[in-house]
Amino acid sequence: QVQLVESGGGLVQPGGSLRLSCVASGLLESIYAMGWHRQAPGKQREAVAQITSSGVIVHRNSVQDRFTISGDNAKNMVYLQMDSLKPEDTAVYYCNRKQQDGEYWGQGTQVTVSS
Repeated sequence: QVQLVESGGGLVQPGGSLRLSCVASGLLESIYAMGWHRQAPGKQREAVAQITSSGVIVHRNSVQDRFTISGDNAKNMVYLQMDSLKPEDTAVYYCNRKQQDGEYWGQGTQVTVSS
């Protein structure tokens, strides 16, 4: 089994910043990619950003100039730096890992953007 644990969520005012972290542990096999998804109340889960094992990075268009994903393969960690946060970024943010034997998800961390 693979465990993913997210941290760094919280309440922030519009225009503020947060940095999410995710650490993977357990039966870690050859990794394909790690990334972040989010799910707002009443909405479907959506992909936010992904970084592949070869360093290819993709960000969702709506966060392209505000969020930055990065990874540390040696520490089995992935980060999401979120700047210029907007109320519409409010959601539960989930870390995921794609590896040889499947895809794994964390429990999520709440991000609330409100004044």
